[in-house]
Amino acid sequence: MKSHDIEHAMKLAYQQYKHNQSGANASYIPALAGVDSELFAIAAVTLEGDVITIGDAQRHFAIESISKAFNLSLAMDDWGAKELRAKVGSEATGEGFNSVMALELHKGRPMSPLVNAGAISTVSLVKASSADERWDRMSQRFESLCGQPLALMEEVYSSESDNNEHNRGISWLLKSYGYMYSDTEDALDLYTRMCSFGVTTRDLAMMASCYASGGANPLTRQQVVHASNVPEILADMVMEGLYTGSGSWLYDNGLPAKSGVGGGVICVVPGVMGLAAFSPKLDSSGNSIRARLALTEMIAHLRLNPLVTRWKEL
Repeated sequence: MKSHDIEHAMKLAYQQYKHNQSGANASYIPALAGVDSELFAIAAVTLEGDVITIGDAQRHFAIESISKAFNLSLAMDDWGAKELRAKVGSEATGEGFNSVMALELHKGRPMSPLVNAGAISTVSLVKASSADERWDRMSQRFESLCGQPLALMEEVYSSESDNNEHNRGISWLLKSYGYMYSDTEDALDLYTRMCSFGVTTRDLAMMASCYASGGANPLTRQQVVHASNVPEILADMVMEGLYTGSGSWLYDNGLPAKSGVGGGVICVVPGVMGLAAFSPKLDSSGNSIRARLALTEMIAHLRLNPLVTRWKEL
């Protein structure tokens, strides 16, 4: 796909939705509530290494739950897809991303690595002899996917740590059922830290492009993720990437995606490119409204939905 076609579609999507004021910032994390709600950006990184952006694409924001889709690659490389599925699960919960009910209904077994319970359990599965070693390995994975160092947003980390009673309850419930594989408080802290990485929309598109290319970074050419695990990760993103909005996203777009309450959304177009968009105002499921609309517009314009039959081409 030619870069100028992607750029044209991106400009159309940006212009169409730049004035959309629907939704509201995440309020349960004070540091996110104060983010400028006018911010809006879209980015794409092709497998050839072309980087295309528009809007506030260099503005840093918290990666939040998008981090789950990338830390998943590290735990899956450590354990293999089959073993990880046995420990964490691979089904949509049908409940909110921080649901306790979903855990209790399944006797404490987290059903997906992309909801809070499954993501905390997945952090505990990253192989290491200490919390410091585990964090070093997690950080290295994120930076290899991004192609450059990432820094924590200390205000976000502090804000989330001071308001994580619900996730702490989930963590101890996991432990009580036998689905926590390292120290409980350490796993919760590292989970909170990884959600506090500061990223740009360009960074996220770069990271998504690694999955589009079978686990290799298109710029550094480093094979970051075992290629055999990428289809499994993308399947998890299809099932639970946008939480209770995952079905409608798939209905509209047919592609793996992952959102975060920081306002980011990534989308993987296998064999083509990684896409990302950012805007802080969210819908009731915790997904950025402008980011979702903009990516949907681009996908439709560029005819990227693999579920749409090209009748005129038959």
